[in-house]
Amino acid sequence: MVFSDKNKILYLYQLKGYKAIELTNEFSKVDKTSNSRLLIKFRDTGAVNRLKGSGARRSASTEENDDLVNDLVLSQKDTPQQANSQNGS
Repeated sequence: MVFSDKNKILYLYQLKGYKAIELTNEFSKVDKTSNSRLLIKFRDTGAVNRLKGSGARRSASTEENDDLVNDLVLSQKDTPQQANSQNGS
């Protein structure tokens, strides 16, 4: 849902008293479920912003980790069937 659509939906909900089905008719590209969730979130919290930390997790891929993986792969090049465990098990 586009940010400006959210603003329009909340405007129609707050000032005009539109319900989810009326908003669905007004915004054909947004389905009723999305509108309902948006309105419930707005009623419960007073805002529609995402919660902090609710997005996709950041990758653990760093240059240091990439180098470590490359070193481990290259160290097993001659014996690919054996696993080198760092914790000794």
